[in-house]
Amino acid sequence: MQAVSLATTWSRSIGIDVPIVNAPMGGAAGGRLAAAVSAAGGLGMIGMGSSATAEQLTAELARLDGQRFGIGLVHWVVEDRPDLFEVAVAAQPALLSVSFGADWEWVRRAHDAGLTVTTQVATVDAAQRAVDAGVDVVVARGAEGGGHGEPTVGTLPLLAEVLDAVDVPVLAAGGISSPRAVAAVLAAGAAAAWVGTAFAACSEALTPAAARDALMAADSAATELTTEYDVAAGYRWPPGIPERVLRGSPVNAGQGVGLVQDPAGAAEIVRSLSEGADQLLGRWR
Repeated sequence: MQAVSLATTWSRSIGIDVPIVNAPMGGAAGGRLAAAVSAAGGLGMIGMGSSATAEQLTAELARLDGQRFGIGLVHWVVEDRPDLFEVAVAAQPALLSVSFGADWEWVRRAHDAGLTVTTQVATVDAAQRAVDAGVDVVVARGAEGGGHGEPTVGTLPLLAEVLDAVDVPVLAAGGISSPRAVAAVLAAGAAAAWVGTAFAACSEALTPAAARDALMAADSAATELTTEYDVAAGYRWPPGIPERVLRGSPVNAGQGVGLVQDPAGAAEIVRSLSEGADQLLGRWR
């Protein structure tokens, strides 16, 4: 797929035609989804969440079908399971994301292996710390985002502040489930859109069928922040990093869920988001 008019300096540098990255959602973003997103022109990410193991990552890597890919890890999980980080680095992803930690030693190790690295941030101060630690690109994740994150600032205000504060490419995350939202963050200066919930409901995701149906039936007001399920499972997420889920369930969902209404494959989602955003941005050119 070609959508060259949407390409950004960063998307070209990493070898993708469309500045759309699927968020590395644990339990949803496996190798099949990553391969489909990359085949459609974006960057597909494999997500390893709270219960991830090196064996699980190895299994998902085997489903990539030769496509360019990225890997997303949780910092405290790789602290507990260092072999998971080792497998991720050895796989030589186009982009390695490690988020939700304060120790930056992993950046040096990844750079020594020749990798480009990113991390999710929820504040300007966090973005600056990441850049000071050598992170190559930051993901400004707004409070609207599904799954885990610090619910501090909305996506557009955070994106605008981070863009003004750092001199590395900035990806935008949180509530981006439509062509209008993709157009908005690209127009603001984002290097790419980091899209989660829309891909969580697609046919290639690892999402169970019942959860997929719940995502497509929900409206944008149907989410809540909670730590209940992490506590019950014994996961050691910090109290300040809850997860956004569909109300009354453990199904991760961002506030853009109301725009996810029809079953679709990853290629259709990439095409819809990119072509729609291109048309909207074309009105301003």
